[in-house]
Amino acid sequence: MLALRLPTEIEERLDALAKATGRTKSFYAREAILEHLEDLEDIYLAEKTLEQVRRGEMATHSLDDVERHLGLAD
Repeated sequence: MLALRLPTEIEERLDALAKATGRTKSFYAREAILEHLEDLEDIYLAEKTLEQVRRGEMATHSLDDVERHLGLAD
């Protein structure tokens, strides 16, 4: 179960969409979450990784080094 507060404008838009289509507001909220959750996860995990790199906690490798290591260099 999830309860959340939305800005009035978004609530009104969601309500209008639900009424116009005969679906529930919960249906559209669920669809929006499912559609964007993976992107949000990617963004936050990338930001966490970037901070680790900046603090020197994680090494980076150039594309040239990776290609050489994998035997893909020309």
